[in-house]
Amino acid sequence: MQDDNRPSPDEILKQIQEEEGESEITGRGRLKIFLGYCAGVGKTYRMLQEAANVKKQDNDVVIGVAETHGRVETEALLEGLEIIPKKKIDYKGLILEEMDLDSILERKPKIAVVDELAHTNVNGSRHNKRYQDVEELLNAGIDVYTTLNIQHIESIIDVVYRISYVKVDETVPDRILEMADEIELVDLPPEKLLQRLREGKVYIPQKAQQAMQKFFRRGNLLALRELALRYTAKQVDEEMRSYMERYAIKGPWPVGSRLLVGFSTSPTSERLLRITHRMAADLDAEWYAVYVESPQQIETTEKVTTQLQKNIRLAEELGAKVAALSGAIIADEILNFARQKNINLIIAGLSHRSRIEEIFKGTVLNELVRKSGPINVLIVGNEGNQTQKYEKPDKTTKQNFMPYFISLLSIAVIIAGGWFLRSWIEPFNIGMLLLLPVIASDILWGVRVGLFTALISVAAFDFFLIPPYLTFVVGDVRYLPSFLVFFIVSLVVSILAKGIRWQTESARNRERFLFSLYSFSREIISAHNLDDILQRSVNSIYDAFDSNVIIMLPDENNMLQIKAQQGEIVFDEKEKAVATWSYQNGQQAGRNTNTLSSAKWHYLPLKSEENILGVLGVNPFKNGKFLSPEQQRLLESLANIVALYLQNYKG
Repeated sequence: MQDDNRPSPDEILKQIQEEEGESEITGRGRLKIFLGYCAGVGKTYRMLQEAANVKKQDNDVVIGVAETHGRVETEALLEGLEIIPKKKIDYKGLILEEMDLDSILERKPKIAVVDELAHTNVNGSRHNKRYQDVEELLNAGIDVYTTLNIQHIESIIDVVYRISYVKVDETVPDRILEMADEIELVDLPPEKLLQRLREGKVYIPQKAQQAMQKFFRRGNLLALRELALRYTAKQVDEEMRSYMERYAIKGPWPVGSRLLVGFSTSPTSERLLRITHRMAADLDAEWYAVYVESPQQIETTEKVTTQLQKNIRLAEELGAKVAALSGAIIADEILNFARQKNINLIIAGLSHRSRIEEIFKGTVLNELVRKSGPINVLIVGNEGNQTQKYEKPDKTTKQNFMPYFISLLSIAVIIAGGWFLRSWIEPFNIGMLLLLPVIASDILWGVRVGLFTALISVAAFDFFLIPPYLTFVVGDVRYLPSFLVFFIVSLVVSILAKGIRWQTESARNRERFLFSLYSFSREIISAHNLDDILQRSVNSIYDAFDSNVIIMLPDENNMLQIKAQQGEIVFDEKEKAVATWSYQNGQQAGRNTNTLSSAKWHYLPLKSEENILGVLGVNPFKNGKFLSPEQQRLLESLANIVALYLQNYKG
């Protein structure tokens, strides 16, 4: 008797046919990655072998880029294969060569061979990274063969560092490997690799000797080889489980898990994100990356903001669901979110506070562990004995001394008045008046100015108003507690004022966000036609972001044309090419992105559920500063609203 849970033979046949025709339906190319554990194992050789074999089967194959490194046996495989000439780029007076992406797209072969997936392109290329070139080829329906070493996978570069003590800068997001249709492991025993190295088949003899003393040690190679084998085995296991699920084959299925990692503006958060991604992949679990805005983040520098944006982009690239929370107590906000999302495990890093700060302020980690209840908390240690420190503020930044001057002036006025009235007024009463500038400094300018004011107030009070006068000797010990009161009041008021300022700023930001969305929607609703919708949109964005704004829509020939604009518009053919790329590929491009980042404008595609309707471009007035993460989220929301109304209007 047939199992009710298993599909019928007809259903299985239909699923197989759907899978085989899926790439044809979507128009997306297939990606094959030749994965190795180190340079010299034969990835490029194996890839070119495969290209030559499929070429013999009457498939259209071209070589976009193949790095043979002068190896005769590898270069021999290029015979009979069409090679697309590389594009020459002038970089600071040097003529450098890169893969000619446009020529391959125009040629549109069945298969393109693109070596070294993790390569960083020369400045002036369309994309910063070669894997982005590969994505564009795949989107154009071209199959791609490429190579990659295990140490270049984003989520495991921390593991590679612990193995080899080499920091890998060129990385490929894990999502690229997840979209691969096939990953073929190119393996070679370490002994044979070392022999090839000695024979000069990997590097020239002098460089080979240096490599064997540093990176190419046998222990490193064994560890990297195991890492590559484990990674490939995991990919095969995922394919097997996917197959079993698709065809309802019974088996032991993993229980669903959910992970959460809290990240901050610290560079150490990058390592936490990668570790959580690897754990989520091993457990086949959904995971969240959470950032909590708290009073501690009121004063942030440009460098801190940049690091936060970098951490957010890394979390998104690794496949996390990113959430931004706000609250005075970070641990409580994380735990409340974890309970709402039914999180099983929280990953947290060690505190970077000093012992003194831990005593007086506590740590988020201790609070998480103490309040977690049934939720498990995994603590990730530091990288070896290495301790990460926050960046110190730039000393070249001009310091504002006006608050200190005003505080000194206010103290001087009170002390002068007390000096002349000391015969009629008790010193203690004058001391109470000195609390006023201390409290005002805390509220207006923060804890540093407040403590400075308290210190000067105590010193001036003692020197001028407490007998014996004009000395720091305290004749009456009853005044000593009042000195302590100054500092206690200063600390308490500064903490309360800081919390109030943060709550005010947080509420103001939320109000601004909601008001912008409401005003924007109201403006568009009251529009009379398409041109009115577009013009109202650019006017609102212009006012909200202090940026020049354009909206471009395709004409009857599918060529982008500016339909609405606001501000000083300087728009040349180069900028139009970037906007066209964003429209054709449905991705953000230009300024503050990894695609055509030399552009002056930032472009967002106006996407609906069905297709791409146009492009929104913004160019902030301040050239040295781009939009904050909050502003970028708001801009994306407004772009979605424009796309929605465009879709409804056209529909």
